[in-house]
Amino acid sequence: MSYKAGERIVSLDAFRGITIAFMILVNNPGSWSYVYSPLRHAQWHGCTPTDLVYPFFLLIVGTAMRFSYSRYDYKPSPSLVKKVIWRSVSIFFIGILLNAFPFIRQNWDWSTFRIMGVLQRIGIAYGLASLAVLYLRPKKLFISSGVSLLIYWLVLFLFGTGDPYSLETNAVRLLDLWLLGPNHLYMGTGIPFEPEGILSTVPAVVTVIIGYAVGRVIQKESDRHVVLRKLIVFGLAGIMSGVVWGLLFPINKQLWTSSYVLYTGGIGTLFMAFCYWLIDMNGLQKVVRPFVIFGTNSIFVYAASQLWAKILLKINFHYNDRMISGKGYLYNTIFQPLAGDFNGSLLFALSHVLAFWLLLYWMYRKKIFIKI
Repeated sequence: MSYKAGERIVSLDAFRGITIAFMILVNNPGSWSYVYSPLRHAQWHGCTPTDLVYPFFLLIVGTAMRFSYSRYDYKPSPSLVKKVIWRSVSIFFIGILLNAFPFIRQNWDWSTFRIMGVLQRIGIAYGLASLAVLYLRPKKLFISSGVSLLIYWLVLFLFGTGDPYSLETNAVRLLDLWLLGPNHLYMGTGIPFEPEGILSTVPAVVTVIIGYAVGRVIQKESDRHVVLRKLIVFGLAGIMSGVVWGLLFPINKQLWTSSYVLYTGGIGTLFMAFCYWLIDMNGLQKVVRPFVIFGTNSIFVYAASQLWAKILLKINFHYNDRMISGKGYLYNTIFQPLAGDFNGSLLFALSHVLAFWLLLYWMYRKKIFIKI
């Protein structure tokens, strides 16, 4: 059974919803001092469950593209290209607005404004991947994706200084320092380094294309058992090739290394296969309906969760003769006394997951779907 243009793919909606729910969970602990290790990003090399959220989302973007472009017969047209560019720019601009929030600041200094970010990368990767899948035949698309990963490896190996894969001396950071300047980069690592860097966005485009290939398998094959087998084979092949390549080019989210692309793409493909088996083959839509609701307004809920986190950090309360943020106040007065340090921090995050689900459920019932 192949899907018709415009038909909702419940397994894909569920996959998106699970990814969004986990994103809210890992982004909103009560205290960053008390977070269980699977809910943290790898410090540098390596991959934790948390490091799967971002590539999963890009993979989902690519898979959705396959079904979305079926109404255009997968061919570029002026109207479609215009739509792709507009959506790409819109997502990028929303990311800029999130970085700028709150918009009115005392002694605002544009010289330290961060330019790149999560949505900015999604916008760029979506736009470039869309043009690639529309203008290139599947064989050329596959070859160009593989060549891009190889060239990225070569660039990092040749143009880094010292250890080409270290935080301080990698080519991704060097290019961003030159193009954007140190004051416009992310400072969370202790030095100016942009995890959503310009150069490292290139392999992120391939992650989207992998998702498109997954969607192509689901959309073209009429036998669901064949679909499942192919997704499992492709997923395992991605994981194994990523692990092997990782021996020379370490799996690293912040550099979005080529091995990371294959490894996380493989895991994402297997997870999509599981959702496909559970929902499309066994008809268990009711089981995943809460996650389907999470996936209905994905860009909106990401932006809303980021804004809420910033607001909680900006609001101050008196606590034990000192001023602390709203987030710290809630954690220290409610969640930590209730469940302790680590479990209280986790409970704080789970409360955010529930709160945003209730908001999305209300929007779902009212048929409010914010699309870009």
